[in-house]
Amino acid sequence: MAIFYQLKVTDGANFLSEEESRHCVKVLRLRPNDPITVVDGKGGYYQSVIQETNPKRCAFNVINHYQQPALPYSINLLIAPTKNLDRMEWLVEKLTEIGINSIQFIECDYSERRVLKLERLQRKAVSAMKQSGRALLPTLFEMQPLTSEQINFPENTQIFIAHIDENHRQPLSHLAKIHKSYLVLIGPEGGFSPREIAWATEQKFQMASLGDYRLRTETAGLTACQTLHTINHLQ
Repeated sequence: MAIFYQLKVTDGANFLSEEESRHCVKVLRLRPNDPITVVDGKGGYYQSVIQETNPKRCAFNVINHYQQPALPYSINLLIAPTKNLDRMEWLVEKLTEIGINSIQFIECDYSERRVLKLERLQRKAVSAMKQSGRALLPTLFEMQPLTSEQINFPENTQIFIAHIDENHRQPLSHLAKIHKSYLVLIGPEGGFSPREIAWATEQKFQMASLGDYRLRTETAGLTACQTLHTINHLQ
């Protein structure tokens, strides 16, 4: 069954956005009374039927509504985007598919990318959500300097930095407690500066290893997210 995204869905008459309407009518060639599923990005699934196939304002009626069960933990990522934007688009797609609550982009001392537009990344996330059959859309935050006061720290969260030194080589899978809120900090390809390591230490980030080998930025982000899912699902 075709899945469409609409942020606000009511119990009465509803309309798909122009982009979704065009895809429904022009690409999929759906007709009145065809069944569809609409997701709101907040965990809601709406089993619906098409009422009017207007390619700019496709109308549908909701038949049934149910909510995606909430997990007993949340995963949030702080990450420095790569110079090649394709790699960040890939990461946003994969993180949305496996499930993540938020992605906040950061500018570090050694960052190669200083500007990031979220519009395309947001579209990639929506597409991945629909293709994977999920109803939860991760929150994407605008890029901020790592040490900025605008960095979002969820309450009661275990915070980790993907960095190791001679005295800190504990793997993330050993440090993370189950059923918690997590925030993982992933640096740029050049790593963190001494100033940033000092800041993270002051903020009580725990240094965590993601394996025995050096990972690319996008690989590290995906590995951290999947590691946290795995330790919770094994309990």
